[in-house]
Amino acid sequence: MAEARARQYELTKPAGSLGRLEEVSVKIAGIQGKGNPQIKHKAMIVMAGDHGVVDEKVGNWPREVTAQMVENFLHGGAGINVLSRQVGARVVFVDMGVASDLKPDKQLIVKKVAYGTKNMCLGPAMTVAQAVKSLEAGIEVVTTEVKKGLDIVGTGDMGIGNTTASSAIFAALSGKTAAEVTGRGTGITDEQLKHKIDVIKRALEVNKPNPEKPLEVLAKVGGFEIGGLAGVMLGAAAAHIPVVIDGFISGAAALIATALSPQVKDYIIAAHVSAESGHAMMLNYMGLKPLMSLDMRLGEGTGAALGLFIAEAGVRTLVEMATFAETAVDEGGNARA
Repeated sequence: MAEARARQYELTKPAGSLGRLEEVSVKIAGIQGKGNPQIKHKAMIVMAGDHGVVDEKVGNWPREVTAQMVENFLHGGAGINVLSRQVGARVVFVDMGVASDLKPDKQLIVKKVAYGTKNMCLGPAMTVAQAVKSLEAGIEVVTTEVKKGLDIVGTGDMGIGNTTASSAIFAALSGKTAAEVTGRGTGITDEQLKHKIDVIKRALEVNKPNPEKPLEVLAKVGGFEIGGLAGVMLGAAAAHIPVVIDGFISGAAALIATALSPQVKDYIIAAHVSAESGHAMMLNYMGLKPLMSLDMRLGEGTGAALGLFIAEAGVRTLVEMATFAETAVDEGGNARA
């Protein structure tokens, strides 16, 4: 990182003039352990799972939409497909716990822990063994991608009901109230929002997750795709690969991953702050500064895909720009005091 920072001062520009691009390039240099980092091989890992809490009618979409959207992903027609193509990232789709059997597809990795979680208002969403299995599945997926060649990875999700689970995770780990951390998800009315908050309160009261035990929090109020994404973050960090996280659901996975292993935070880049009301608070809680604020709330990893582009832009300017020593440009006042 010191080497990358020193080079930033030598490039043909006023010191600090590329702002966050400079900051992210230095961070990636540290993660990769290279003064001249590189980003050639990019992947988006998008994990899908269903949620039993949908039985409580917390949103406007039926659980069948999870499977339907995964089919859309596999046909290349979703937002994440478009943006991944634009940034040159391969996309890895993973069935972590969709409530139905999906048609076999060479683009789909099946790591199904179960056919959706249980209704967390009635008891734990999953067993602790299932929580461990979801984490391990995420580690396995990213480890396989590392073997194919991987310099940076983005995280995305699909799962009807997953903003409810993510809000419950955030409330459980942070001690904040359900009302503070709960947003409108895919766009619900004031009355629906009040009901959603009540559902999360009930789930927390029934399960009483211990904030000192992140695995227990994941098991009691989490989701299979959230556990899987937390595993991706753990596995990527272990392999010294930067992880660009998407919005609220990836944020909940990051809460689990960093609670299990605090040093993982140093490997995470927050792509954006989403329009989901609790997301800014969640990032602030983890001490993560987002690269963008575009009022996005689609999920799927769409914000993370754009984050991959910005991260690569930062690295390329660090490595490819000419230095004052290499040109006839006068360094002027750029030298450090």
